[in-house]
Amino acid sequence: MKKEYRIRKNEEFSSICKHKDTYSSRCFFLYCDLRKMEHARVGISVSKKLGDAVDRNKIKRQVREMIHNIFDFESCPKDIVVVVRTNFLNNSFLDNQNDLEKIIKKAIIK
Repeated sequence: MKKEYRIRKNEEFSSICKHKDTYSSRCFFLYCDLRKMEHARVGISVSKKLGDAVDRNKIKRQVREMIHNIFDFESCPKDIVVVVRTNFLNNSFLDNQNDLEKIIKKAIIK
C-alpha cells in the first residue's frame, strides 16, 4: 500500500472516528467517512493488548497487505480507519483477509 493512501495524522484519525459511521466483525472494527482527496485512504490502528511493538508492526504489515489485495483506492468513496481486534491473532491470514474483505464491501455499499 503506497504511503499516499495511508492516514497518518492523529487529527485525520480523530475526524473519521467522530463521524460515527461504523462497521464491525470478529476481527476488525471500521470507521468510515467520505473521502476528502481524489482517492480513498486507509488508517490502521492496533492496540497494545495485541502484543509488543514487534507484534503490532507485524499485524500492521499483514493488514496493509490484505488491504492492498482487496481494496481499490480510486473507486472507493470513503476513507477508512481499520481497528484490529484481539480475535485477529486466533485466525489464519486467509480467514482474516476474507473477514476484512466482507466488512469493507459492507462499508462501501452503504
